Amino acid sequence: MEKEKQQYSGSTDELLDEEKSLILINDDVNSFDYVIDTLVKVCNHTWEQAETCAWITHYKGRCAVKSGSFEELKPYYESLLNHHLTVKIQ
Repeated sequence: MEKEKQQYSGSTDELLDEEKSLILINDDVNSFDYVIDTLVKVCNHTWEQAETCAWITHYKGRCAVKSGSFEELKPYYESLLNHHLTVKIQ
């Protein structure tokens, strides 16, 4: 059976505008309270929403905390990095 190769013919702008997720990754450095407070402050989460994200991150190792285009997520990504959280845009 021959596999088909798929080729993307879109522009770089389309890739940047594609829906992305800001992923919080578990670490052994930051406390739950610090992570929750930071998500409330930076991502405008409610306390309950931030707490849920912290628990998911703790048990699953990662959690999507925000979604949008790359350009929308970039300032949140940079701010969370500046708060010493481990994050990536995916």
